[in-house]
Amino acid sequence: MAIPRLNGIIKALESGKNAFVCFQPGDTASAQAVATEKYDGVVFEMEHGAYDIKSLRDCLQYMLNRQQIVAGGTLAPQVTPMVRIPPNGAEMNQWIAKQVLDQGVFGIVWPHISTVEEARNAVASCRYARPAGAPRYEPAGQRGDAPTNAARFWGISAQDYYDRADVWPLDPKGEILVAIMCEDVVGMKNLPQILKEVPGIGAVIIGEGDLSQNLGFPRQYKHPVVVAAINEILSACKAANVACGHPHVEADNVDEVVAQGFKWLMPRPARSNAVLDKALKLSGR
Repeated sequence: MAIPRLNGIIKALESGKNAFVCFQPGDTASAQAVATEKYDGVVFEMEHGAYDIKSLRDCLQYMLNRQQIVAGGTLAPQVTPMVRIPPNGAEMNQWIAKQVLDQGVFGIVWPHISTVEEARNAVASCRYARPAGAPRYEPAGQRGDAPTNAARFWGISAQDYYDRADVWPLDPKGEILVAIMCEDVVGMKNLPQILKEVPGIGAVIIGEGDLSQNLGFPRQYKHPVVVAAINEILSACKAANVACGHPHVEADNVDEVVAQGFKWLMPRPARSNAVLDKALKLSGR
């Protein structure tokens, strides 16, 4: 029997819809709170929060809702879990990516990806090795082989996990989403080249805070210079047909964000249900 799509964020994006994702602390209370909300996905925040692999494993278990599994007839969590990892792109890190993927997350948000080399490392870290000359060989996989925990969480065999644990959209069957954050001027200028030369990037999320700092206007998101930079990133994503993420969807900008064509929207959890409901309606969801 064919395995249905497990990653709800990918499911939304590949159908041409907006994906709704929130940041949450990496603790079990947050995981339980968001598990039955209307989001497509959640990103557990371990860049500015503690990196704790045991806590992440606990969070993933709290994402599972037995009533939802039975009623929906699917093994997939209702809200797809991802992680934002601590290292910046220039650190060329791989071991943290390996650890969080081995727990069963469906993707990684990579902070401060500013060059082609950093983006290629991000994608390669999320892929298993394969023979040279195999279809979709590049970026050549660097992920270590330890699928047991992830396959168990996904509810499939290890062999089925190997078949599905690749990056989307490079592999149409892939269930792992690589999202890179564009949050400095170097990354903004390099973004068209990154998206041209590195296949396997599923989304680009604008890091408005760091970007505005780098531009000299800290958190002045309405400043013309900051607005122009955001539009430049959005335009590069549209040209490459890659979803662009807006990290601060609020009551005062939700109409504009949807109209501009952002595809990855991040309303804040719990206290912003009205904003999420409005964004869903504006997006035809």
